[in-house]
Amino acid sequence: MIYAHHTATGPDATSHVYTGAVREAIIQVNAALTGTITISDETATASTPVVAVITNPTVGTRYVYRGLTKGLTVVPSTTCDITTSADISFSGK
Repeated sequence: MIYAHHTATGPDATSHVYTGAVREAIIQVNAALTGTITISDETATASTPVVAVITNPTVGTRYVYRGLTKGLTVVPSTTCDITTSADISFSGK
């Protein structure tokens, strides 16, 4: 399991969490956020393919995404306090 804590803002704060297949990605919202969090199945800028755009999430909300193939990239549009975890334990089956 890989973890990343995000507190930065906008495109300059693109957080590439992992390169490669991700069995399950969890985005945990730790503080109130007015804005968006873009989740992408890629290795760089959270442009395409976009898996989800989370809008105005509330504290304590968890979002789960499964079956990412290229990587996990997270981009918050505003100052945030979120934690991302990625389960990379594929069994090959």
